[in-house]
Amino acid sequence: MSSASLGGTTPPDPPDLGGSLPPRPPGPPSGGEPSPPGPLPPRSAGGSLPRRLPGAPSGGAPSAPGPLAPRSAGGSPLPDPATPPRSVLPEVIDELWERRAELTPADAQARTAVVGAVDAIDAGQARVASVDPVTDQVVVDERAKRAILLAFRVLPMARSQVGDFRYEDRVPLKTRLDGVRVLPGAIARWGSYIAPGTVLMPSFVNIGAYVDEGTMVDTWATVGSGAQIGKNVHLSGGVGIGGVLEPPSAVPVVVEDEAMVGSRCMVVGGARVRRGATLGAGAILTPTTHVIDVETGAELPRGEAPAWSVCVGGTRPRAFPGGEFGMPCLLVLKRLPEGSRHDKSALNAILRDHGVDA
Repeated sequence: MSSASLGGTTPPDPPDLGGSLPPRPPGPPSGGEPSPPGPLPPRSAGGSLPRRLPGAPSGGAPSAPGPLAPRSAGGSPLPDPATPPRSVLPEVIDELWERRAELTPADAQARTAVVGAVDAIDAGQARVASVDPVTDQVVVDERAKRAILLAFRVLPMARSQVGDFRYEDRVPLKTRLDGVRVLPGAIARWGSYIAPGTVLMPSFVNIGAYVDEGTMVDTWATVGSGAQIGKNVHLSGGVGIGGVLEPPSAVPVVVEDEAMVGSRCMVVGGARVRRGATLGAGAILTPTTHVIDVETGAELPRGEAPAWSVCVGGTRPRAFPGGEFGMPCLLVLKRLPEGSRHDKSALNAILRDHGVDA
């Protein structure tokens, strides 16, 4: 199936994405008057300033040393988590977001800016979220999410047709599919990025999603809006990867490189499948899912399938006023050697050993 058969037209070429902040003019801080000069520091009889002791503030006694800023293994300071990363998208998106209630498809200037931003996401030049290689935290580009949400305000309803199928929507279907194998019945919306070498069986990839190279999105699998899928991932038949656009700060689902998500699994609400992890068929992973190592009984971080592990859905007992009932959890059956490729027969043997169907 050629890329053109997915329907839709490519939006206009994006404007200059820019993204750099203008230099601040010299003078007082923004939004305030210059502060009056403070008292002069005390001087010695000869008029010289006293020597400041290490760690002492100006004009005061030495202060106790404060805690050191967190640093990476290499010694460099870690980024402040309270400071959002700089987006590659233009600042005009934030300005439009502040007055989104008044925007309509008649606002051509706003539409040009939004289309340019979403087109950058469609091309993989910007993305809704990514994993910071230093902190290992999922970092959200709120500006990218705002651009997507603004598209639903500034784009008009448009009719399209693929064969006998007719559609009417504000967001066209994706046309940039170079190097992607697309089977009949696959649907990908504009604003999703699908890397070369990806295979799309009859499936659905929503706006804002990022699917990296070598990944297969199998039959009836769904990749929700904003979900981030790594390299060489297999999303098996009927897998549901949840999406989230609102609020813009919400963390999406992340499935890291080399992971395998079994048939009919559900991964939603910002849950994370770590590198090389395998989820057995039908497992459910949410941000609050308890994750338990069956070898030790230890509880692991909630909402995360550990790297290079084989996991299945299970239950854990919990007492309620009406009795004790089983609540869903994720069981870690086995740890795999780091970097090992998924051998389906070996994985099936692991699951059979624990009385689980593959």
